[in-house]
Amino acid sequence: MSRAPDVTVAAIAETAGRFLIVEERINHRLVFNQPAGHVERGESLLAAIVREVREETAWQFEPRGLLGVYLWRNPSARRATLRFAFTGPVRNHDAAQRLDHGIVRTHWLSAPELAARSGQLRSPLVMRCIEDYLAGAARDLAAVGGLTLETAASVTPTAQL
Repeated sequence: MSRAPDVTVAAIAETAGRFLIVEERINHRLVFNQPAGHVERGESLLAAIVREVREETAWQFEPRGLLGVYLWRNPSARRATLRFAFTGPVRNHDAAQRLDHGIVRTHWLSAPELAARSGQLRSPLVMRCIEDYLAGAARDLAAVGGLTLETAASVTPTAQL
């Protein structure tokens, strides 16, 4: 396993009990995930999540809270991912925008609809983030507002899967 985890961001956007989800093709398999992706060098976590949501869903995301910091060790890839999950609304959908490579489509799914797809989720973090969101776990953004890729890997995760 590599020493430094991959630093990623994910958006938990909910409207009327439904969550914004992407269906993406990973290694020839269709999986469901929150809009998420890697933080680029020199990019803040907040800039990364706004960019990733726009690229993957054509929605503009406004981060309002930090849901949590999660460490997941993928047993098949032998890599660790450090995920910073943010909550907030989306607006200004651009239906003409092409979605990022690998994204098949977007969905608005309820928690039970996602749970019914448990075998198709990209990682256990998908449902963990939904459960934490429903439990009201979001925190103030000030804790991570200035973090970049270079400083984020030193943050201690709140949960490990």
